[in-house]
Amino acid sequence: MDNAHVWSLRLGFSGKQASEIKKAGIKNFLKKSYKAPLPADEPPLINKIPHTVAESKAYKEKMGKTADGIEEMKKLLGESEYEMKAWWMEKMDLGDYPLREKMVLFWHNHFVAGKNGVNLLYWQYQHNKLLRENAFSNFRDLTKKVLQTNAIVEYLDNNRNRKGGYNENLSRELLELFTIGTGNYTEQDIKNGAKGLAGLTTSDDKAHYAEQKENNEPFIYLGKTGNFKSDEMVDIIFEQKAAPYHITRKILRWFIYDNPPEALVQYYGDYMRKVDYEIKPFLIKMFTEEYEKPTAGSKIKDPLIYILQLINELGFKNIDYKLLQFFIRNQGMDLYNQLNVKGWDGGRSWITAQLFIQRNNAADQLCKGRLLNNSVQKSANGEPESKAKPKIVFDTGNGSTAVIESLKNRLLFTTDTTLEESFKKIVPHDFDPKTPSAENGVLRLFNYIIKTPEFQLI
Repeated sequence: MDNAHVWSLRLGFSGKQASEIKKAGIKNFLKKSYKAPLPADEPPLINKIPHTVAESKAYKEKMGKTADGIEEMKKLLGESEYEMKAWWMEKMDLGDYPLREKMVLFWHNHFVAGKNGVNLLYWQYQHNKLLRENAFSNFRDLTKKVLQTNAIVEYLDNNRNRKGGYNENLSRELLELFTIGTGNYTEQDIKNGAKGLAGLTTSDDKAHYAEQKENNEPFIYLGKTGNFKSDEMVDIIFEQKAAPYHITRKILRWFIYDNPPEALVQYYGDYMRKVDYEIKPFLIKMFTEEYEKPTAGSKIKDPLIYILQLINELGFKNIDYKLLQFFIRNQGMDLYNQLNVKGWDGGRSWITAQLFIQRNNAADQLCKGRLLNNSVQKSANGEPESKAKPKIVFDTGNGSTAVIESLKNRLLFTTDTTLEESFKKIVPHDFDPKTPSAENGVLRLFNYIIKTPEFQLI
């Protein structure tokens, strides 16, 4: 796999941006990504669901009077959830500069607010919107804003955190998962942090301190004494020596290495502190420097990259993203619904024996022109296309060797002699890529390649 394709997958979700990366260079591609406009639309149905607790209560009272009303309410909320996931997946897939959505997904898995702990679906959308608007902003400032989202406050039980009856969940995760990481604070810091977060509770638009619930007595937090609230606590956290390394390790893991070398964590973490936790210059330094290194094969593809790469390589249009989100959910990557606050583990968790079989079954379905539920790919007017065939781009001018090389360079980071011989059996020396039947041979080769262990890596 050539370097531009590796980084097209790392900075997005398919190989579509490879030519732009080659043309513009990695640094200019990043700058264009920063300037790419935010989505102007919203998920379908998002304005038909309750936005506040009061609206939710009134809606349930109205619809809950009859069995039909209850069923209609459940249907709308369920459809809204699927629409929200599909809307986001479409943004990931179709954007010219998908790095923003890749970064939103990173923050989504860093500041986790899963649906099982959040009362209103709209609050999850608000949380996601905040992450999108601040995807490339300052990490410290984003942390402050996230602590004021209804989704995070409710998901981590801070509505139950009040003076005289403290709940430590948000205080703990603020230190352990969101900022400095395990080993850089004490249990007393967690207990005292809960005092500073006491009374921070949900409201119509965003979380705020409820006067009757908050603590107004001084406490010691990471060595400093005062009556601190959430913003001041975050400032104190980011003054700590360990502050940049936890997030740097996670960013390196998300984009490049399943197991980043500690020397790199230290090196880029030091730079994170130097630029005062600004994400844009940090990413430019990290990506441009790592781009020059032979890092291909150091990361297992997550389900989103896997499926969106295949969809694009096979040339499918008019995609039903709801079907795709069912696939990634079955692969353990359910959007808005991580198993716990730690988020998706990534790495080897993406490629268990069972999940690998699922991927190979999906590969077979897609190569038959079917979209993961055994349904035939639809045409532009929405009618079934019983004769629809995938359209793979390949070299038609220079024989079998060129065909193999063109696919290999796009899809695999490495091959060995055994694999190369297998390719030649599928597309032999006398294979003519200009014949009408050539596409069938190329499709067989493509299907073989995408089921190799090597294809699972970038």
